[in-house]
Amino acid sequence: MMVLLLCVSGCGPGPTDSLQGQSADATAAAKRDAGAIARGVFEGLRRKGPLNINDASAAQLRTLPGITGEQATSIVEHRPYKSTRDLVRRRILSKAEFDRVKDQIFVK
Repeated sequence: MMVLLLCVSGCGPGPTDSLQGQSADATAAAKRDAGAIARGVFEGLRRKGPLNINDASAAQLRTLPGITGEQATSIVEHRPYKSTRDLVRRRILSKAEFDRVKDQIFVK
């Protein structure tokens, strides 16, 4: 009789185990998201604004996402530029590489 009451009343593993698993998953996702946000904020604070590709040093250009030392040196060596798109036209950066940095560079 007691076993029947326990089964009917819902005691035992069930919704609480599922809720605990969902809470653990949500906490892990929040931790990942918070880490990504913190890294993004740090990266944003490290930059001082868009770089003028006609004036920036190779070291400054290397701070752009995905730009290698070789690419930064090539950007410096091929100056002056009339447009940021000259980086693609002159085959210094691929279209995909340019798309990654285009909002962080300008020409003056």
